[in-house]
Amino acid sequence: MADLDDFGLTDEQLLIRQNVAQLLARVLPAEEIRRLDAASEFPHAAFKALAEAGYMALPYDPAYGGMGGSRKDLVVLVEALARHYSGASSLYLPTVVYGGMHLQLTAGEHLRRRYLPEICAGRLKSAFALSEPDTGSDASGIKTRAVRDGNGYRLTGQKLYISAAHVADYLMVVAKTDSEAKHKGVTLFWVDARAAGLTMKPLETLGRRTTHANEIFLDGVFVPADHVIGEENRGWSGLMKGLNLERLCLAAQACGNMHFAIEYARAYAQERQQFGQPISKFQAIQHKFADMRIMLKTTQALTWRLADMLDAGLNPVEETAIAKIQGTDGEFKCAHLAMEIMGGAGYTMAHDIQRLFRDVRVGSIGGGTNDIHRNTIAKLMGL
Repeated sequence: MADLDDFGLTDEQLLIRQNVAQLLARVLPAEEIRRLDAASEFPHAAFKALAEAGYMALPYDPAYGGMGGSRKDLVVLVEALARHYSGASSLYLPTVVYGGMHLQLTAGEHLRRRYLPEICAGRLKSAFALSEPDTGSDASGIKTRAVRDGNGYRLTGQKLYISAAHVADYLMVVAKTDSEAKHKGVTLFWVDARAAGLTMKPLETLGRRTTHANEIFLDGVFVPADHVIGEENRGWSGLMKGLNLERLCLAAQACGNMHFAIEYARAYAQERQQFGQPISKFQAIQHKFADMRIMLKTTQALTWRLADMLDAGLNPVEETAIAKIQGTDGEFKCAHLAMEIMGGAGYTMAHDIQRLFRDVRVGSIGGGTNDIHRNTIAKLMGL
């Protein structure tokens, strides 16, 4: 089974998976993860170790200090991170995918050359600020405003549920430069997180505590004109490019989370004895594992195919939506089934499956709700 699991991966991609597992076992052992989760503390040591190993640079062009990795390489890496701990992938995505890849895909050359080498080296963290108190799924309805002021802009508004913003050096802020327009009035800004007029408040969340959500307040925050990502009023297309990549990575993260759920519950089921035998021998338990395996392998196939399509320069809107739905629905179902297999033990804080259960609950909500993605699929069907 192991050889078939690896079918379609290159030797280099298999090495990514192996090396990431070894690195995280060393810098992020189980007890440290539990401590960080309880304290809602960002895994700075793991971030630093991943940067030193070159993984922050993986998807970027070598011209900016990157490794020139493919979307498939990125998928393998994100899945490997989540296989160890869901929060390991969550610490990676805000900087590398939600922030840095938006720069590479959309920003002018001056921003790329100034900031991408810093991200590749692990010297800069970023976060993605889109959602607002009154705007979630309707992204074009954001109320944060950017008004011209001399050689820059003044940003005023509020952002909500922004992951890892509290440790970010820069924020990619989505704002309106034309309040009368919808999609055509959106502009993307690269904002110094320490700028005057920008304040944050941490939010206490059920899961993903090591990259917890934040509320951001922008009170006339000045952003230089050369820190516009792309062009004024033309941020929507750049935003969509980045969000396609985000959803690919959320599906890859879900694969890792499902793998964790399966392996954690399997170890328990093979050890736990009832009626004179391990509970893994009972057909009811075996069927739960089979269902979990089906969800994992289905999502993995969808995700790898989606990565190949993106590498080919395609714009696979439907496939992106399907992979995101399948992955995030699946990871929660797998966490639920793992807890069912473990019974009362899985419900206690002594076991890590409760943490996974908490962490993956947001999957169908963030990155565009799964119902919104279902709307997209239905629209593409002509319904």
